Amino acid sequence: MSNKRLRDKVAIVTGAGTRGPMTGTGQATAILFAQQGAKVLLVDLEIERAEDTQATIELESGQASVFQADVTQESSCRAMVETCLERYGALHVLFNNVGIGGSGMVTEVEDSVWNRALDGNLKSAVFACKYAVPKISDSGGGAIINVSSIDGLRAGMTPNIPYAVAKGGLVTLTKAMAVHHGRENVRVNCIAPGHLHAPFVAEISEEQRELRRKAGPLGTEGNAWDVAWAAVFLASEESRWISGIVLPIDAGLLAATPLSVLDHIY
Repeated sequence: MSNKRLRDKVAIVTGAGTRGPMTGTGQATAILFAQQGAKVLLVDLEIERAEDTQATIELESGQASVFQADVTQESSCRAMVETCLERYGALHVLFNNVGIGGSGMVTEVEDSVWNRALDGNLKSAVFACKYAVPKISDSGGGAIINVSSIDGLRAGMTPNIPYAVAKGGLVTLTKAMAVHHGRENVRVNCIAPGHLHAPFVAEISEEQRELRRKAGPLGTEGNAWDVAWAAVFLASEESRWISGIVLPIDAGLLAATPLSVLDHIY
């Protein structure tokens, strides 16, 4: 008997590719999902990035296929879910991983920056969930995992208000959906990563990386695999009685760090 934690499950991972040589959270999660027995639809705006992830999965005899989509568009999210059903006949897990930055204080941010941050971080998840929830329920139930950020849970010194507001909205979306769709056998949870060394911050200096490491009580730096293993747990039957939570993956940063420590981190 297989001991794979996601055996016979079908998952959609958005933002499943990665830019550059570093492994991103979507790519790492897709790889682990496949290793644990899931069939994975790899969704990305840049199809070549998703194909790189697919190649890695297939080298390990996993099952995955790619789908190009701009998940900020509702029609693309509908097509994404329809394609998953056409290829695999079911849907059990949705991993909403797409994230877009947005910098500035509220007194200076242009409308276009607000729109981009909200579309990329929040509305993309709303659209994906809209079409995924009924299909997950029809497939016997499953899990939705939204990727927020510690910036959606607390105010930091970095002036990234549009990003933080959008990620905070994703936290509230998670809790509301957990309440509204629990009786449809759909669990909804959220991961809030902290200072990961990932493609999103690939250009920061070694000095900045050291400041980020020191910000958390563990004094170490996370990576995409830390998020991915948490996603495996939340996607699996091991978390069958867990819904509506926000799980920080942050080396304990939220538990103890004063705001002054966060100054000049980025």
